[in-house]
Amino acid sequence: MDRHVESFLEMMAAERGAAANTLDAYRRDLDSYLAFLGRAGAGPLEASPALLRDWLGDQAARGMAPRTQARRLSCVSQFHAFLVAEGRRRDDPTMGVDAPRLKRPLPKILSVAEVSALLAAARAVPGEDGVMLTALLETLYATGLRVSELVGLPFAAVARDPALLTVRGKGDKERMVPLSVPAREALAAWRPVRAALPGAATSPWLFPSRGRSGHLTRSGFARMLGRAGLAAGIEPSRLSPHVLRHAFASHLLAGGADLRLVQQMLGHADIATTEIYTHVQSERLVKLVQSHHPLAGKGG
Repeated sequence: MDRHVESFLEMMAAERGAAANTLDAYRRDLDSYLAFLGRAGAGPLEASPALLRDWLGDQAARGMAPRTQARRLSCVSQFHAFLVAEGRRRDDPTMGVDAPRLKRPLPKILSVAEVSALLAAARAVPGEDGVMLTALLETLYATGLRVSELVGLPFAAVARDPALLTVRGKGDKERMVPLSVPAREALAAWRPVRAALPGAATSPWLFPSRGRSGHLTRSGFARMLGRAGLAAGIEPSRLSPHVLRHAFASHLLAGGADLRLVQQMLGHADIATTEIYTHVQSERLVKLVQSHHPLAGKGG
């Protein structure tokens, strides 16, 4: 591993609280970048804007998606900014190098009726699986948690039926999100069922399992969700744990919630990430007018 990369990753972990998965992604991106520079007979201290453009062109020629290219360029830009800040080179070769233009896709959204049908399907699942799935879905739809945050919730977070849930998210940052009455009721129903599970008394997790992680995995939850989706008549291609996070944000904004508050609840560092849900609402309004306005689609 290049010593400059190691120093950069140490800084990202210590000063910016980058998560392990983020650091691994940075390491892979920088390894690929340095390998390209090496083939050109250069290193990070000799890289030029022309070499950066050649690198982007090489990625495009290999069929890499524009979004992946842009993500890699962002990583390399941060790396070179670090080298300049540390005095290891005087200039940043990424300055003036344009990222690939992206067409940002709108997130998949479920309607309120579809979410209601999904929750009804969860409640219809017999036994402890139904109680757990209902608690998972009500909590996810009430809070907009990332799936990793949801399955990794500690039991202590809800042991006393809180009105606010403390979540530790990306970068080990904490945020507070309110729990709806249905979510609190679903969690209250889950607690005694959980207590009866083997090993639950010593498990720190809200949704314990016998797997290596000690708690329900993301893939395990996705399988449960998929089965409930089929029972609710929702196509599998339209449903995932992240789609429910999208539904949470979109339905809040449709109901008049403040964009900044939604940003805080989602744990977005940049409000631009949250703003995509306003585009979803705009697209829905356009479709509504086109479908129902008496003069839509008619000659003037």
